[in-house]
Order: sequence, then structure tokens, then C-alpha cells
Amino acid sequence: MPRSNTKGKEDMQVIGLRLLVILLGLYSVASHGDQPFSKISIHETVFALDDAAYVKASPLVLGLKGQTSEWLTLTLHNPNPSIDDWIGVFSPANFSASTCTPESSMVAPPLLCTAPIKFQYANYSNPNYKDTGKASLKFRLINQRSDFSFALFTGGLSKPKLVAVSNSVVFANPNAPNYPRLAQGKTWNEMTVTWTSGYGIDEAEPFVEWGRRGEEKQQSPAGTLTIDRNSLCGAPARTVGWRNPGFIHTGFLKELWPNSVYTYKLGHKLFNGSVIWSHIYQFKSPPYPGQNSLQRVIIFGDMGKDEVDGSNDYNNYQHGSLNTTKQLIGDLKNYDIVFHIGDICYANGYLSQWDQFTEQVEPIASAVPYMIASGNHERDWPNSGSFYQNNDSGGECGVLAETMFFVPAENRAKFWYSTDYGMFRFCIADTEHDWREGTEQYKFIEECFATVDRQKQPWLIFLAHRVLGYSSTSFYAVDGAFGEPMGRESLQKLWQKYKVDIAIYGHAHNYERTCPVFQSSCTSNEKHAYKGSLNGTIHVVAGGGGASLTDFAKINTTWSLVKDVDYGFLKLTAFDHSKLLFEYKKSSNGKVFDSFKISRDYKDILACTLDTCLTTTLAS
Repeated sequence: MPRSNTKGKEDMQVIGLRLLVILLGLYSVASHGDQPFSKISIHETVFALDDAAYVKASPLVLGLKGQTSEWLTLTLHNPNPSIDDWIGVFSPANFSASTCTPESSMVAPPLLCTAPIKFQYANYSNPNYKDTGKASLKFRLINQRSDFSFALFTGGLSKPKLVAVSNSVVFANPNAPNYPRLAQGKTWNEMTVTWTSGYGIDEAEPFVEWGRRGEEKQQSPAGTLTIDRNSLCGAPARTVGWRNPGFIHTGFLKELWPNSVYTYKLGHKLFNGSVIWSHIYQFKSPPYPGQNSLQRVIIFGDMGKDEVDGSNDYNNYQHGSLNTTKQLIGDLKNYDIVFHIGDICYANGYLSQWDQFTEQVEPIASAVPYMIASGNHERDWPNSGSFYQNNDSGGECGVLAETMFFVPAENRAKFWYSTDYGMFRFCIADTEHDWREGTEQYKFIEECFATVDRQKQPWLIFLAHRVLGYSSTSFYAVDGAFGEPMGRESLQKLWQKYKVDIAIYGHAHNYERTCPVFQSSCTSNEKHAYKGSLNGTIHVVAGGGGASLTDFAKINTTWSLVKDVDYGFLKLTAFDHSKLLFEYKKSSNGKVFDSFKISRDYKDILACTLDTCLTTTLAS
């Protein structure tokens, strides 16, 4: 039976009152210019529900055909419009003020129990809104295991007034398995698939159905993890940024044939015997270590996420993120594995952003291994064991990254690991834990370098988030270190001893390539076509994945060859054991901006270089 208009307005008033309690009860003591929501003066909010105003969202049910995302139309009317009216998107749709006590003076707005996911100004696509008070907006929502509502504010961000709250909308199956992300396992012939759902183990059994394309399929059970507030280290992650992350499942696909195409789908067997299925996906299994075949690798850092519908999210400074993602989706058939080396989604304690990010990269991560490294925005928090005692993770202290993505580390709380891909050996460091000589991580790094068979895997690559090598970025040049203090001091003898070809970093949001370098001196005058031994390591900063760009210092260093303040990513192509192509591509158009080649034989790797061979005589 249809509900009366009176009843609908009463419901709207109840929701509005709940929101008002939150808005008036909470305000901030800190502000960050790069976060639009931080400009909202929560303590100035006024309760101003207007019976003549409305916000209507349609359709009411999304994903009826199994979609994980869908566009929604919002119609609204404000009888007293202004140019700075805005719509906030909230999920869950029902608000509660019971958990809104901040724990930290570092918490920045919005201080809401369920943080706004994003917002749009009412006149975003309606230039006549100020005159008519009417607008129609488009929002793209993704399945995040809960319902959504929309709130209309007038008075701008500095003096917001709550005018109207919409009906709620929901996905047909909010619990459905979504956003698979592949990762290499602990052996070369194992692939892992991690995904998110709303089904706990007391409701359904998670599994993966998989097999070689065209052959009989098998089912492998999946493990299930989740996160509660007590797992996190501080605000906003434990308070205003908290949002139920759902259940994170990981299945292990073992004993894969090399270079073979496999299909898979995610399943949840309910206790009534029915099964909830995902879409069908496919991937190509890794090559055997040392296998001589075409192998292509993508590397970048600091990408973050952005909104396709033009909305501002709470942390709106990853302007190049969608371009990088778009280029990688469009070129998916031309690479085999991705390394995202830290600063993954910049959730900074607002947990809803992890869903947003995994949905954004799903076309990539569901098809090729998506390997991550730990960055300051994933890990750093005071007194939590991180090497740097800052608040960059927003209280996540590594828990979200370690849970949402699988890496083949012995202990994911210590986010360093090695992985082989054909002719490549990758040694991934965790710059948010101590790497200096004598530490556990230093021993790991040396073992990773020392145990690779360079006759079979000639291409040795070191990856890390912060710049442990060389960078001319302004904030690294201030103290004259041109990199993390103590970074090169501890590690350059390992790079040199084990003849690391390329060391790649993020953290600085730009692109820079050095000459082959040892102890701040170039070991080769060549710039684009290296032959024989490099006699040093080429250091590359590839932190232009999407976050706001960083300028270089005005100082010209002798070791810096190429600089670019723009968004982009790297591609390494191993043609065989003797030929490697390095390319830096622009995210805006996919075109190559910088490149070089390495051509050499195994004997060149064996040959002595600076500081790598002891002096000997016939007598000795």
C-alpha cells in the first residue's frame, strides 16, 4: 500500500534530525586544504528542513542485472536556492551518532558517523539552478554492501544548512562477491584471488571455481578475514572514517601450467544449498622462472582513486588517477603483471575509499596480478611500529592494505617480499619499516639479491615506496640528501655488489631517471642504449600515478638524466635474456616520453664492476 506524503515527510524529518545531531555534536580542530570536505564548517551547521524542498533518487534498486556499479539520477528542488548548494552522498543511509566521539585532535572534518563518500554542487550540470531551484544530477554508485541516501545542503561549505534528505537506494544483492584482485602466490605456479563480499562464514562458504580454458573446472576453498575497529590504530579510521569493510576472501589456485589461460569465478554456497556466483574472469598464468618468452611489466606509485561522475570525494587530489587507470585498461592485452608501489588509494582512515579503489582497478586486477607495496599513507602512525612516526595512514596502520590485498610475504605486517616473473626477479622493500644494515629487512633484501640465478633471471629489479636512492624532488633537496636520509648509505653497497639493474620508487609525485650511478657518480655516459655491464644501478622515480604532482628543486645534479612533472607509468619489456626495454609513458595519451634499452650477455653480469670484486694476485 503506498505510503502517504505526510508519512514520507515525517521519515525525512527523522533522518534529518539524526543528521543534525551528528553535525552539531561534532566539529574539527584541523583542516587540510587538499580535502574539500575539510572546508565544511560542521559547527556552523543549521537544521533547516523545508517541506517544500525535496531530493529524489532513482532507480530505487540498482544492479538488477548483476552490475557492480550503476548510474543513478537525482532530482532536487530547493525553493530558496544558492550557487553553493551541494549534495552529500551517505552510506549507510541511516545515521547514528552513537560512535562519533573523536579519539584524536588530528581528526579533520567531516566528523560524521558514516563519512560522506563524495559530493556534488547542485549546479554542477544545471547552470540555471540558482534561478529555478531545480536540478538533475547523475551519480555513479558501486556496490558497497549497504544502502545510500543523499542530503541537500544550502549555505555552502562554510555555513551549511540541511534542507532535505532523499529516499534510500540499494543494490539488488548488496552482499554479492565483487572486485577480484589477483596476486602471485609464494611459488611461481600459484595464483591467489582476493575479493570482497557481505557474506560471513556463518552465512556462506566462499570458494573459487577455476581451471584451464576449455578444460574441466575444480573448486578451491577460500579463507575469510575482516576488520573491526579495535584492529585499527586511531582516528579517523576508528571513528568518523570507520565503515564496515565487509568480508575479504582469498583463494589459492595451485600447480598452474606456465603461460596458460585460466578462467575463474567466485562463489558463495549458502547453507540452503544455493550458490551466489560472480561474473566469469580469466588470467594467464606466470612463466616458469627463467623461461625465455616475452614478459611485460607495469610499475607506478601513488595513484589513488577519482570519481567518474565528476563528484568531489573527501580527499580530492588524485587528478591523474582515472587517466592512468584508463590507459592500463585499454592496453590490458599488452602487459602481464602490475606493481603499484605504495600510496594505494589515499583512504587515510576513511575505509569506504578502499571499496572505491578496488572497483576502479577491477578490470586490471581481475586479469593480471596486481602486486602492491606499502607506502606512508597505508602504514604510518605514531607508536605503531612504523619507521616514521607520522599520521599519514589516518589510523589504518597498515591493516587495510595488508587485508585487502594479498602479497607473498612471510608476515604481511612486515610488508617486504620477493616474487619471480620469468626472467625477472623483483625484490620489494617496505620503506615504512627500518631497512638499515643489521635489521631483519636488510637481511631479507640481501638474501633476495643473493639468491637469484642471474643466468636464468638476468633482470634484477628493486622496488620501494620512498626514494631510498636518488631524487631531485624539492622536498628531498631541502636538506641536500636527494633521497630518504640513510637510504643510500645502507643499501648502495648491496645494489652494487649484486648488480641490481634498476631501482624504482614512488612517494615523489613526478618522473625522474638517473644514469647508472654508484656513490652519486655516473658509471656510464650513455643515456639510451646501454651495452654490456652498467657498472651501477639506474634509479627511477615513478610516483606520478595520479596524486597531485610535485615540483623538482632548481638544483641540477650530475646524475639526473630525465625529469617530468606529469602523470605516467613505467613499462619494462624483457624480450629475452639479453635485451630489456624500459619505457615511461604518459597517462594522458599513453605515448612514450622516455626510454632506454639494455643489451648484454651473461658474461657481462659476471664481470667485475666498481667495488664488486676483491683485489687478487697470483700469489693469493
